[in-house]
Amino acid sequence: MVLFAGDCISLLRSIPDNSIRLVVTSPPYNLGKSYERKGDFDKYLAWQDEVIGECIRVLHPQGSLCWQVGNYVHEGEIVPLDIALYSSFKRRGMKMRNRIIWHFEHGLHCTRRLSGRHETIMWFTKSDDYLFNLDAIRVPQKYPGKKHFKGPKAGQYSCNPLGKNPGDVWVIPNVKNNHVEKTIHPCQFPIELVERLVLSMTEPGDWVLDPFAGVGSALAAAARHGRRAVGAELDKEYAEIAKQRLLQANSGVLPVRAMGQPVYDPSRSGKSLTMQPWANSKTSAIGSQMVLLDSARAQYKVKK
Repeated sequence: MVLFAGDCISLLRSIPDNSIRLVVTSPPYNLGKSYERKGDFDKYLAWQDEVIGECIRVLHPQGSLCWQVGNYVHEGEIVPLDIALYSSFKRRGMKMRNRIIWHFEHGLHCTRRLSGRHETIMWFTKSDDYLFNLDAIRVPQKYPGKKHFKGPKAGQYSCNPLGKNPGDVWVIPNVKNNHVEKTIHPCQFPIELVERLVLSMTEPGDWVLDPFAGVGSALAAAARHGRRAVGAELDKEYAEIAKQRLLQANSGVLPVRAMGQPVYDPSRSGKSLTMQPWANSKTSAIGSQMVLLDSARAQYKVKK
């Protein structure tokens, strides 16, 4: 494992051509988070273009590049970064294989637009001859007992016994305060998100690169499955956390949310989370407030 505490460009320029099997990262979105400085958007795109060019140079001819992004937001207007950055990959001959939608249930609550609940992963390859192992990431069949009803296979099971293709919409919880993987990083990768990419696009012993390593989630995902990992992180505090998490991953003691674990169902916690407090209890404080509010509304009519 290689963790470079510094600028990713410096690290990338030291890596030989065509040596990395998988590049997977989530770069800063130019939002002014604690780990970045918000600047001119055109300069941000130019900087990203330089990093992308270096990542493509070091990518193996049969390798994959996965760039996970959300939206740049300026004065309430959003710019989807996958659209803004697409040309940086395309003009260098990269071929998009999928635009994976990562869906999660929790995040900031917007009041003047719909709350954002997804981000995207752009998956590119250098050529048509690329490594992809679907069997490594199959998920349980929805109808495992389904059979062919006609034709030469009538009566035989129609599903792949190893499971089904997970598709290009992945429902994986994001790392919030009660997540087992949570660190001090405000925008942290869930390890399972990277594990699917590592398992399907690399073989044991391959190199996985994350130029924006953060607290090391992508590197840890690679280490957990016998891959070699290299990454850069400019923030010294994040780099130290990444170092400790890599040591835990190598020792098999890193806290992670297991792959394939069902999304949490709040109904299993009883009515305390799923029942509206004001629905059936007029004696509760909230219930009393709602009764008073309803009485007040009845006294006034809206003028048309």
